[in-house]
Amino acid sequence: MLLAMEKRLREALSEHIARQHGIEVDVPIELPRQASHGDLATPVCFTLAKHLRRPPRQIAADLAAKIPPIEGIESLEAAGAGYVNARLDRGAYAAQVMGGVEAAPAEGGKVIVEHTNINPNKAAHIGHLRNAVLGDTLVRLLRHLGRPVEVQNYIDNTGVQVADVVAAFHFLERKGTAEVRAMAADPSVRFDHLCWDLYARISARFAAKDPEALAWRAETLRALEGGAGELAVLGGIVADAIVRCHLATMRRIGVAYDVLPRESEILKLRFWATAFKLLKARGVIRFEGSGRNVGCWVMPASRFLAAAQTGKGSVAPAKEEVDPDKVIVRSNGTVTYVGKDIAYQLWKLGLLEGKDFEYRPFGGPENGGTWVTAAEAGDPGAPSFGNGERVYNVIDVRQSYLQDVVREAVAALGYRSQADASVHFAYEMVALSPRCCAELGIDLSEQDRAKPYVEVSGRKGLGVKADDLLDLLVRSALDEVCSRHPESHDGERRRIAGQIAVGALRYFMLRFTRNTVIAFDFQEALSFEGETGPYLQYAAVRCRNILRKHRAGGGGPADPSRAELRRHLRDDRLWQLVLAMSMSRWTASRAMDAGEPAQLARSAFQAARAFNNFYHHTHILNEPDAGRKRVLLAIVQLALRELAELMGLMGMPVPARM
Repeated sequence: MLLAMEKRLREALSEHIARQHGIEVDVPIELPRQASHGDLATPVCFTLAKHLRRPPRQIAADLAAKIPPIEGIESLEAAGAGYVNARLDRGAYAAQVMGGVEAAPAEGGKVIVEHTNINPNKAAHIGHLRNAVLGDTLVRLLRHLGRPVEVQNYIDNTGVQVADVVAAFHFLERKGTAEVRAMAADPSVRFDHLCWDLYARISARFAAKDPEALAWRAETLRALEGGAGELAVLGGIVADAIVRCHLATMRRIGVAYDVLPRESEILKLRFWATAFKLLKARGVIRFEGSGRNVGCWVMPASRFLAAAQTGKGSVAPAKEEVDPDKVIVRSNGTVTYVGKDIAYQLWKLGLLEGKDFEYRPFGGPENGGTWVTAAEAGDPGAPSFGNGERVYNVIDVRQSYLQDVVREAVAALGYRSQADASVHFAYEMVALSPRCCAELGIDLSEQDRAKPYVEVSGRKGLGVKADDLLDLLVRSALDEVCSRHPESHDGERRRIAGQIAVGALRYFMLRFTRNTVIAFDFQEALSFEGETGPYLQYAAVRCRNILRKHRAGGGGPADPSRAELRRHLRDDRLWQLVLAMSMSRWTASRAMDAGEPAQLARSAFQAARAFNNFYHHTHILNEPDAGRKRVLLAIVQLALRELAELMGLMGMPVPARM
């Protein structure tokens, strides 16, 4: 509702300014820092002063006096050095927001959000959880604001990481396809965890520059990209089994996908071949006949480094790590990751004319609604995928350089607007606090124990598996639930503990801005006090308990009349709470505009804190005035709805009790 009022005020001001002064100007709307300054405000008069050559305060007074009445706004007034402040009709506004949730109108074309994107070679780790939570929250925000969204999870099933695990099974373990398939199907085997350890073992040999292991990798990589032979079959078994494990992990935190595009089909269906032909024909890449990259097809650095220099790109490559010209096709004919990603991005944007995947349902009923790409024999009832108007790629900040290469390749092909609609939704890494490392049984040196956070490495076997982290969060939450509710049955306690653990994890991953390194800490995340998920959940449960007690005591519906609302909302404290509990769409819009889910988390915390302050200073159920009690209970209902909506945007469940 607040978003609608903001729009109404902006349009009225814009129309009046254009009509009276012939000036087209943006009208920013703000929330005043002090309640005494009204409910909405605009500094537009400071901009108008430059055009009209009059003092901003004088222009503000003129606007406040002459703008025709605006529905839902009680008054306009000039304030300060030149602000126009608006006061809402409290009774009308409260009646509307308490009457039901305002539906967002559908707008714009399809948005594609690609997130999670875990290499299907081992278990998901803590960093993948940040990716999935950010991506899923972005999806929820977009859908809340009326945008149609398609969720993609790209499966790199022909890359070097999968090749390494396949090589380890085949050459180190001497296991064939039948044995690996049996292990993957055995419910007693945590296959992704087994592969985690296997990947660490063979990675140690690569790190030691073992020529035999490097030859295994090269042979396996060629087999996976070619898609034929026992190694390729083994790669398919490993990758599909790991993907099923990943989806099960992500279901634990409420994350789901529409389609799983696989790299193998990008190669088999010649998406890359089509993109390669375009890149060559339009001079985006060149063949190197001599020098360091002899025999390779490269994209000249001048194309993508210019993006970084003009501010459109993210970061330039590190000189000691990356050749200035980006290799797209190696001298042995294999395509690099970035080359395949260019083809994939072109498909997502609907720019690979005549090219599409076949699709099949993926997995069993637990993955209902998730499709996977196929090269042939697809399901004729499959939905249409791809062809997005805007594409968000949720990938960590270390991939910024490669994302610049992909985006500028799209632009160099002549698709500038589509390149501009390709958004790298970057984020920093997740580390662990030393205290968290101790709880996970990770042995640290004295030097590491003194650090604010500790980086971990899955390649070295020092990563933190997502499932292990979730299991420990659930166990810690369960201890708290059991101490508070010993009378509850075990199943209920475990269900509530799971909901608290998910809420704690998701809020912790969202409360920090995307460019902040997170040092995960169990005690901080699970605290029932402060800026945490359980604090929000507790506020919502408190709302529910108040309403339950009211009904149990024979209380009637919390349905105040507009006159009662108008009378009792003269109390500024109650009015400010109504405002605070009606901002979910406004908050979602601001968070989306800024591309920063942390704003959503912060606003939800402020709403929970505002309700808790109200609860501690107000006798709700013992209020003797029947009309005021109805208003108070209506505010509690509104608070429950608002908190549940904000938490829903962040993927946080509301437990039955805390």
